[in-house]
Amino acid sequence: MRIVVLGAGIVGVTTAYELASDGHEVVVIDRQDKAAMETSFSNAGMVSPGHAYTWASPRAPRILWDSLFRDDVALRLRLRLDPAMWRWCWRFLRECTSERSAINTAHKVRLCLYSLARFGEINRRTKLDYDRRTVGAIYVYRDKDHFDRGVGSMRILADNGVTLKPVSTDEAVTIEPALAPDSANIAGAIYCPIDESGDCHKFANALAAHCEDELSVKFQWSTEITGISTDGDRVTGIETSKGPVAADAYVLACGSYSAGLGRHVGINMPIYPVKGYALTVPVDGHNGAPSLCGVDEKYLIAWSRLGDRMRVTATADFAGFDRSLNERDFAHMLATIRKLFPDAGSYEKASRWAGLRPMTPKGTPMLGTSPKRNLFLNTGHGHIGWTMSMGSARVVADVIAGRKPEIDLSGLTLADA
Repeated sequence: MRIVVLGAGIVGVTTAYELASDGHEVVVIDRQDKAAMETSFSNAGMVSPGHAYTWASPRAPRILWDSLFRDDVALRLRLRLDPAMWRWCWRFLRECTSERSAINTAHKVRLCLYSLARFGEINRRTKLDYDRRTVGAIYVYRDKDHFDRGVGSMRILADNGVTLKPVSTDEAVTIEPALAPDSANIAGAIYCPIDESGDCHKFANALAAHCEDELSVKFQWSTEITGISTDGDRVTGIETSKGPVAADAYVLACGSYSAGLGRHVGINMPIYPVKGYALTVPVDGHNGAPSLCGVDEKYLIAWSRLGDRMRVTATADFAGFDRSLNERDFAHMLATIRKLFPDAGSYEKASRWAGLRPMTPKGTPMLGTSPKRNLFLNTGHGHIGWTMSMGSARVVADVIAGRKPEIDLSGLTLADA
């Protein structure tokens, strides 16, 4: 078939790859001039089934309440007259029970593990340079009670196939020597040997080049998607700033903007943009940069080593589609990461970025069919879309081909959202 993919972030590009590998004629439309220029541009860099917990948990409501008065919390709610945000938050709060959190996390980790296997497969089949590291990840806890809770919580991941190992402070420093300077403030850690990391932006552009050169995928860059034309239960074309584009089938992979496009054709998707912040620190010959990716679990500050750079990300900011940033947004994460890794790089040269994560209340994406027979969904991946991208792309390609996906899609469709 001729298939149009809407969006060239990491999810759109991996979808194009899988569809073209199946023999379809694929066209990708994106408003940017290259791949992965928005949400996928400066993410944490972690491919991490070991951190596949859903954000909706019993702890989340208190964190959101505290965020009204503090700047050092992981989730930050800003009071605003935004009915879409309040509707989303109401659905999110309904998912914050222990039972719902466990169910949603199980669905999420199933997709993450499948996707990790697909990353291994694509790296065996192609040569993509994206600063990949396969040495695992370490999740650091600051106090014993939190560490004990973390060890208890990890069972939901372990029971679903993730290899995790609780380690003492000394063992954590042995695994990641860069933690030594701040070891007095570390109560323990959880090590996940199967997690890996890499530069999502570099991967997406290398894969896009492979798709174009080897699989004849056509990319329409700098092209704004302005609407979707329909006739009954079918999509008949995509309206763009450069004219209409028609195909046999379409895949919606526009991240936070998918919900708006869906509403144009009567599809309601509970996706809300949640802003995240990132620092990219040049290592510049410093000796204290970490080798493993990881997370400071107290503040949910993540890091990863990307070649001669260190990426640091933090905060889930409910601020609508606002992508603005200021120094205050980075003050706490910068102070925390400098204390954790004081000689990791030239912090004074760090670049700053903010992007929008397409979050669903359950934390799971929407894959596969939609109410329009030839419109398929691959969207709503939230904060670990990089981790889930390869698996999601294969699932959607299988659904389009009429094949049964290799994993159970329970909890991962529009009907489950």
